[in-house]
Amino acid sequence: MTGSGAGAPASCWSCAGPVDAALPFCPTCRAVQPPRPLDHFARLGLPVDFALNIAELDRRYFALQRQLHPDRFATKTARERAISQSQAVSLNEAYEALKDPLERAIYLLKIKGVDANPDGCHTVKDPTLLMEQMERREALMEASTPSAIEALAREAASHVSESEAAIAAAFAAGDLDGAGRETTRLKYLVKLLEEARARKARLTAERSSAA
Repeated sequence: MTGSGAGAPASCWSCAGPVDAALPFCPTCRAVQPPRPLDHFARLGLPVDFALNIAELDRRYFALQRQLHPDRFATKTARERAISQSQAVSLNEAYEALKDPLERAIYLLKIKGVDANPDGCHTVKDPTLLMEQMERREALMEASTPSAIEALAREAASHVSESEAAIAAAFAAGDLDGAGRETTRLKYLVKLLEEARARKARLTAERSSAA
C-alpha cells in the first residue's frame, strides 16, 4: 500500500470542472464531491509524518466536519446527501486513524510499504520484548490494591510516552524496521495500560460494594 497525495484533478460530477482530489467541494459550482482514494494524511491536508501537530489535526477535522454536516445538505438532492455522507465517513476514518498514536504508527508503516501487523513477525523476533511484557503482566496480576495498580498504570503511561517518542525518532531517521519494532512494543504497552485501568476500576468497585 502506498500513500496517495492530491494527484491529478478529477472532474466534477455536476459541472465537469476540474477538482483537486483532496477537495470535498468543486471550486467552480461548490457541489460536494465523492471522496477520492487518498491516504488519511492527504485527506486532512497534513504532512505524512508520525509527529503530527494534534491541534492542527483537530482544527482541520472539525472545519471539514462542519462543512459536511448533514444539516447543510437537508435541502440538497438525494445524490448530494449520499455523497456528503460518504465524505463524512472517509473523514471520520482518517481522523480516528491519525488521532491515536498507535493506529497512526501502524497506518504510516502500511503506506510506506511495511507489513505493520503488531502481532506478526516483530513479536517472534524480539524475545526481550516478550519477557518484558510477561513480567509487567505478572506484576499487574499480583497487584492487590488500587494504589499498587495505579503505580503500575503510571509506569505504563510513562513507557507509552517514551515509546511514542522512539517511534517518532525512528520515522524521522527513516528507520522503518525500528519503527515497526517500537510499534509492536507500543501495542503491548497500550494494552497493559488499558488492563491496569480496568483492573483498578473493578477492584475499587468491589471494595466499595463490600464496604
